[in-house]
Amino acid sequence: MADDEARDEPLADLPDAPIRRLTDPLAAFLHVEAAGGVVLLGFTALALLLANSAASEAFLSFWKTPVSLGVGSFELRHSLHHWINDGLMGIFFFVVGLEVKRELVLGELRDPQRAALPVAAALGGMIVPAGVYLALQWGEPTARGWGIPMATDIAFVVGCMAILGPRIPNGLRVMLLSLAIVDDIGAILVIAVGYTRELDWDWLGLALAALALVIVLGRVGVRSIGIYVAVGAVAWLGFHESGVHATIAGVLLGLMTPAESWVGAGTLRAGVARAHAFLHGDEAGDYDPTPADVAALQTVARESVSPLRRLEYALHPYSAFAIMPLFAFANAGVPIDPAGFLDPVAIAVGAGLLLGKPLGIVGFSFLAVKLGLARLPDGVGWGAIAGAGFLAGIGFTMAIFIAGLALDGGSLDHAKLGVLAASALAAVAGMSLLVSSLPKPEDKPGGA
Repeated sequence: MADDEARDEPLADLPDAPIRRLTDPLAAFLHVEAAGGVVLLGFTALALLLANSAASEAFLSFWKTPVSLGVGSFELRHSLHHWINDGLMGIFFFVVGLEVKRELVLGELRDPQRAALPVAAALGGMIVPAGVYLALQWGEPTARGWGIPMATDIAFVVGCMAILGPRIPNGLRVMLLSLAIVDDIGAILVIAVGYTRELDWDWLGLALAALALVIVLGRVGVRSIGIYVAVGAVAWLGFHESGVHATIAGVLLGLMTPAESWVGAGTLRAGVARAHAFLHGDEAGDYDPTPADVAALQTVARESVSPLRRLEYALHPYSAFAIMPLFAFANAGVPIDPAGFLDPVAIAVGAGLLLGKPLGIVGFSFLAVKLGLARLPDGVGWGAIAGAGFLAGIGFTMAIFIAGLALDGGSLDHAKLGVLAASALAAVAGMSLLVSSLPKPEDKPGGA
């Protein structure tokens, strides 16, 4: 245990700088998943407050401000809202792609037996909500919004579990997080297949060529992040102009990121031992490393961690504390009319999230267990699974994102109201069920 804790700590003998007394606690906070949910909730509340205040018109029109980016005669001119949803959210989806790759290669989803329950639950949590929505909107133009209630917002789910603390068994926590990852995969497929406009094959060819170049660069050993960023930007542009939603570029690049380190443990030990010998050996007094020595040691140290883990660690704070809150600020501001909650679109979205999610998750989990394909986590009963099903009905970020692709005008506003209301009710219902069905920490066997 002590070795694990030491491995998680940064080097303690680095030169002390007064600014680290401020930056170290901030860095720790920015890598806490639950904290992202709190910030996201705060910006959502602020957007709703401004959208229903005297500043409503100015606030809502601000996001329509045109922003241009061009080279020579080529120009991309879109609203600020569009740049956030199609541009910055590409980074968010890149992080999602990294998380999915990690779970598939290193996490729970790499083992078919352990993945069976969250995969079955996630399938039910996607199919049944979409079916509920379609049943209520069949034959209407707004039936196109069937993908809205399918996804789970992992940031808010993590926040709810953090509130309950040690009361949540580790098996249930892992199941919920794995379920949310599978949900993300489903949402990505929904965006790519269900909400793609007419294709421009020339631009799509450019995007695919850029992705192929990423593979080639990796095979020949190119390690420069700057080069991959440039090629990734070309892939994003190709998808953006082709008719496929541009954020798919982020997902695919995340899935293509290597999950294995380039430098093994033996090479790392040799590099560190060589530096240690210089520093503590006979030559220590006049040790004067060359830039090449330092660069080699930096490369060994950097490449001993896989690009996937390094990028996920580096980008998580920006995704959780800048991009997602900004997305919520730009998209969650809906003028609230009590009658809007009774609109058929709001009811269909709300029913999909609040009823379809738990019914699908519990139902498909029950089938998987009865068929012998999966088993419940230790210490978890069906009441806790139902509570987890309701928590998965918190659809916020991805649900609003898909709503923006599927609907517009008043229908979009009503869909957002349905998402907000259902997500709030799902959080309350899920946490209440978990509190009532799970023992207190001191009541657990051997726990005190």
